[in-house]
Amino acid sequence: LRRSRVSVDAAARHLADPRDIAHLTEAGVTATARRLGAPTTSPGVPIGRALPSRQRIYGSWEDMHLDIWGTRTGKTTSRAIPAILAAPGCLLVTSNKRDVVDATRLIRDRAGTVWVFDPHQIAGEDPTWWWNPLSYVTDVDKAMRLAAIFADFSRAVGAKQDAYFDPKGEQLLAYMLLAAAAAGEPITIVHEWLSDPTDATPVDVLRRTGHHMPAHAVQGVINYADKQRDGIYGTAEKAVSWLVNPAVTRWITPGGRRTPEFRPEEFVRGTDTLYSLSMEGRSGAAVVAALNVAVIEAAEELSTRSPGGRLPVPFLGVLDEAANGVRWRDLPDRYSHYGSRGIILMTILQSWSQGVEVWGDHGMRKLRDAANIRVFGGGQLDAAFLEDLSRVLGEFEPETTSISVQRGAGRSRSTTVSTRPERILDLADLAALPRGRAIVLASGTRPILIETEPWTRGPRAAEVEESLARYSPPGEPVEAVDA
Repeated sequence: LRRSRVSVDAAARHLADPRDIAHLTEAGVTATARRLGAPTTSPGVPIGRALPSRQRIYGSWEDMHLDIWGTRTGKTTSRAIPAILAAPGCLLVTSNKRDVVDATRLIRDRAGTVWVFDPHQIAGEDPTWWWNPLSYVTDVDKAMRLAAIFADFSRAVGAKQDAYFDPKGEQLLAYMLLAAAAAGEPITIVHEWLSDPTDATPVDVLRRTGHHMPAHAVQGVINYADKQRDGIYGTAEKAVSWLVNPAVTRWITPGGRRTPEFRPEEFVRGTDTLYSLSMEGRSGAAVVAALNVAVIEAAEELSTRSPGGRLPVPFLGVLDEAANGVRWRDLPDRYSHYGSRGIILMTILQSWSQGVEVWGDHGMRKLRDAANIRVFGGGQLDAAFLEDLSRVLGEFEPETTSISVQRGAGRSRSTTVSTRPERILDLADLAALPRGRAIVLASGTRPILIETEPWTRGPRAAEVEESLARYSPPGEPVEAVDA
């Protein structure tokens, strides 16, 4: 006999019980915060209410998060905004929509300076400040990392690389970035140099500033046969083609304006907020990702110099649409140790396959395994992903009662009770996971079914409504914040 379909909430009794989640409750994460020396005013990152007990659970200030939510499943209202409201120190928020900015800007403005990086005009912001990407380039290694980000955005996600021209072009770009930084030039000079493969200026700059090996490498490319040289230069130039777009460059060059310069190393020491907005496929998306990486790495460098190798006040990064805004090769590797440094990241993806496109299957699995809090918010039809999740949730053994009646002179009736293992939630259950419910896989804990808790039911709802009233476009209802 097949069990009849049960409501998703009925599965909770076969999952984690109150004893399993004690370390995730407010008392549990507050104790962790005290042990870490972190502020206890915000005990941790809100997750939701565990069922069936309805206890609120949190990620601690050493837990890393990986979230997979399909579109229109409530990730902004129930995950991103509550996390932002809990940030005790500096905060990085990435998004491709303005709603999260409008909903939280007023609250974060009371905590410190708000910086909105908006080269794609998602929130309609004009540049009242600027960031110099070359301030990140302090050595050859940093130049190579920045070039890697720019190169990755110049290729379609999942596209096959040219085994010769792609790495050569990326290396050339790195040395051009290094030369521009060493010369104190704006980043736009890099495109000028790459537009003329015979221009030896970057070679002279590199030699003059003590970078002899990079200078020799650039001179070698200049000396190649025309076709080979032009192919390498063309590959490098493609990676920074957006430098000709004034809508982007006005955010990353001073342009004669007396506006403040954003400095990541200063940002991570305070309680400011950076909203970093970008649209996939738009010109200059690479520089938005570069800014995000520069901020995260500045937090890492500060943690190295902090007592115990840990930030005294946790850094929180709410990385919505991370596959675009934080398309960073090193992210899976960094995840494994950031939590212990007080660098708390919440990587939010629309699907497992979206992450695989960016970091590969191995990288995505590494990201998953390094995360302590994994949240599935529904909206998925990927059978392979759902099958893996269903198997992790486990099985239970429902009782089946069979009654048999033997007719005739010796009529008798017998009852048999049997059990057989069945999935707690099968693929169909997970594919149809209703809005307002999510699955949480926390390290060292049995799987948890939660009731999500949107900001509208939280203690700071009035402040969010005030922020929306001030910053949302005229005529946009509060309900629009519903991603």
